[in-house]
Amino acid sequence: MSSLADSEKKSLLEIARFAFTAAVERRTPQQIPPESALPYSGGAFVTIMRNGRLRGCIGQLPSGLKLTEVVAHCAYAVASEDPRFSRVSPEELPSIEIELSVLSEPFDILPGDIQVGKHGLFVSNGSRRGVLLPQVALRFHWNGVRFLEETCEKAGLARDAWKNDSTRVQAFTAEVFSEADLQTT
Repeated sequence: MSSLADSEKKSLLEIARFAFTAAVERRTPQQIPPESALPYSGGAFVTIMRNGRLRGCIGQLPSGLKLTEVVAHCAYAVASEDPRFSRVSPEELPSIEIELSVLSEPFDILPGDIQVGKHGLFVSNGSRRGVLLPQVALRFHWNGVRFLEETCEKAGLARDAWKNDSTRVQAFTAEVFSEADLQTT
């Protein structure tokens, strides 16, 4: 998928805010309006921040589903399904900022070709899978090896599992934007 226009980013953020608010208020989200239906399929992660701190992140790799559906589903889920955090309360709504990461298709990559800040990682071995977004490595000032180790750990694997022939290492890129970037809410 090519770069999204600002109007498309704004539309995706509005869909995310609508679904997220419905979840926080314990309402069933309405159908996405047809005018919001972008013609793309893809994967996305919805990250919520509160006062500059991570409050939750839920996502889905590209699977053929419409991007609008993926964003709505993940935004609804992030309100209560991130196991690292408690359910978002209605009182928190005004202080939550939504960030979206729209993902490219994953592709196989050699460890030496990983570019920190450009690539996100998807590591899998059997039923164990771990995903970290490109901005995570930047936020923590990781090099490529540390990024691989952390992604393996997220998958529940040994930190050096990326060295095993049975472990698949894939990368993806992400177009990352937030409500603050486009001044929506």
